[in-house]
Amino acid sequence: MTAFDTSIQTWVVHFAASSFVFTHAVHAIAEFYFTKGLIPLAILCAMWFQSGEEQQWRRETVVATLCAGLVAFLLGRLFALTLPFRLRPLYDPSIHLSFPLTGEIGEGMRLWSSFPSDHAALWMAIAVGIFVVWRWIGVLAIVQCVVFVCLPRVYLGLHYPTDVIGGAAIGAFCAWLLTRAPIRTRFAPFFVRFMEYRPAVGYMLAFLFFFELATMFDEPRFLATLIIKQLHRGGLH
Repeated sequence: MTAFDTSIQTWVVHFAASSFVFTHAVHAIAEFYFTKGLIPLAILCAMWFQSGEEQQWRRETVVATLCAGLVAFLLGRLFALTLPFRLRPLYDPSIHLSFPLTGEIGEGMRLWSSFPSDHAALWMAIAVGIFVVWRWIGVLAIVQCVVFVCLPRVYLGLHYPTDVIGGAAIGAFCAWLLTRAPIRTRFAPFFVRFMEYRPAVGYMLAFLFFFELATMFDEPRFLATLIIKQLHRGGLH
């Protein structure tokens, strides 16, 4: 772990560590879907339905933002699987930090590499996509991602500071890249036309996709965790 990680993690962990209410509030924020992604996704819905001369551009940007979030999430998982494994600080005794609520978090993520944070990647991509269309609301979305997604995961020992910084950088880059006109116009208009010509099917699929984004693909991740555990146990034998 870098000196930067050490200093920041130590300060964050000791900040209000003695406060029972604060610790459980942070844990709730880290777990609640509402504080992680529902609000940014609701803002994208508002962007989609806002009328006006630039409606086509806004809708294309919403599509590009959602694609950027998915790509950022998948890149985060890909990097976690291909880069050298990094044990999450919660499980690493060598850093000599006692994280709050360790028993309540459990052992579920011990086999998942800490770098980068896919939470930070996904929700920073969504926040930057909002910023492209609505500047001030986008700034608030970025702040919301930092305060309600990134910092709680550092405080609880789920990630090092550089994990969330790396994830956020991945998300911001994906959003910036996919919302650029030369790239956005190659795929986004197709989805916009599909939603206009097949609204029943389109909005049904959009609802399902929004649900998976909001829940951070919990079901697929749960199944993947079971598979990894089984493979790990098989390797030990």
